[in-house]
Amino acid sequence: MRLALLLALIFPALARADVKLPPLFSNHMVLQRELPVPIWGTASPGEKVMVTFREQTQSAEADAKGNWKVKLAPLKAGGPDELRIVAKNTVTLEDVLVGEVWVGSGQSNMAGLVRGYALNDKVLKELAGTSYPKLRFMKVGKPGWEVSTPVTNDSFSALLFPFGVRLQQELNIPVGLMLGAVGGTPSGYWLTEEMLAADAPAQQVIKKFAATYDLEDAKKKHERALAFWAKAVEKAKLEKAKAPNRPQTPTAAGGIDGKMGFLYEAHIKPFVPYAIRGVLWDQGESGTRVTGVDQYTVMGALIRGWRAVWGLDFAFIFVEKPSGGGPAWDYADAVTDQADKFAKLPEKQPFFADGAYRENHIRIMNYPNTGMASTSDLGPGTHPTNKSGYGTRASRVALGMVYGKKIEIYGPIYESHKIEGNKIRIEYKHVGQGLAFKHGEKLQGFAIAGADQTFVWADAVIDGSTVVVSSPKVSVPTAVRYAWAKAHPWANLFNRDGLPALAFRTDAWEK
Repeated sequence: MRLALLLALIFPALARADVKLPPLFSNHMVLQRELPVPIWGTASPGEKVMVTFREQTQSAEADAKGNWKVKLAPLKAGGPDELRIVAKNTVTLEDVLVGEVWVGSGQSNMAGLVRGYALNDKVLKELAGTSYPKLRFMKVGKPGWEVSTPVTNDSFSALLFPFGVRLQQELNIPVGLMLGAVGGTPSGYWLTEEMLAADAPAQQVIKKFAATYDLEDAKKKHERALAFWAKAVEKAKLEKAKAPNRPQTPTAAGGIDGKMGFLYEAHIKPFVPYAIRGVLWDQGESGTRVTGVDQYTVMGALIRGWRAVWGLDFAFIFVEKPSGGGPAWDYADAVTDQADKFAKLPEKQPFFADGAYRENHIRIMNYPNTGMASTSDLGPGTHPTNKSGYGTRASRVALGMVYGKKIEIYGPIYESHKIEGNKIRIEYKHVGQGLAFKHGEKLQGFAIAGADQTFVWADAVIDGSTVVVSSPKVSVPTAVRYAWAKAHPWANLFNRDGLPALAFRTDAWEK
């Protein structure tokens, strides 16, 4: 310690470190317009750092650890411009644009690359073969920002890329896309222990679950599952088949198998507090991995947690799960041409859990400043192939919700209902140009029940912005459901804007 101080006094240059910036500050970067813009880095402790951009110069002094940060006042879209950081040395960044910045995160449907999906997506292939000089990419682990070209497009997110192209085209300003996603990952790895612990709604869910949860019993069941799994692995080896996944290790209520938040630390924290407009999220197939906590609750904690550390109430748009499952308004539309084909009503009512799974994801859109890219008409599968359609739908939500474009962003959404004798009248919002059904001879997909909680298919008629449902089998209806299933190719309510109605229920029953 004394030697280091003595050397600093005798040879001051040795004690000074060049000003350095994290990789997300580089040539070709995009800064967020209309918000304060943090710029940060490292230098020698106590060193004065000046940051100049356009007509602004902001200064800061590096702290005892050598960290410094300044904030540029809100900027107007445009560029290119030069960003200069002056301390002992000078760093000059060129071709800097100002526009809209979005972060893409989640699992494989966000992480999957253009080069793979373009093979079966003609629109994506066409988009990827074009250069977009005002569209820029940033990925964790890369040395800096890249300009959109056929080469860089090829190795970027197949979902986030078309989302950004559509935004850039519609807004006609620069767009920057920052990507941090990992395939096969549950949501519990994308928020920290501190975020979960600070989230009151999540803690209430954990407390309620813990009251009836027997961890020791769960461990015993896990031991039996492990023995069964080991035998299955050996069998798979002999048959040269794919081995099953190892059973998840049980943890206490609110715990996780592994380290909570490690993906956030590696793939999102490096972006904080870079000024952004919003986040596009595609994850859900892998659940939460947090014992006793569902996706709706974890996502609430994640959204609030990310906004808190960023210090921004940014927009959060997520992709509906499960993917696909419903018919399309127009099968000739490139956005929806891979949707499930319309089908007749099944004889039996779907299982409750199937509809509950879809509902649990739809509910996430009820969080403030949070939107959902509806997907029931976009094509099914764990990895839907029409990523251009998914990206375009997400951009539509952003354009209407975030940028105030006069477009409908959702299909009909349940707002309220009232019982009128032997009928139930359902009031909708997001009716757009009007309610309508497509395919088949009548509107279908609704089920009603009386006090016995037994649902039957209902007759349904559109009446203005409402739908009236009834059944001769239910003289005194008390509840109604629509599209209550994981897949519902038989549910055909839309608005005339071509967007599918969202699934809903009016009951709180568990059957």
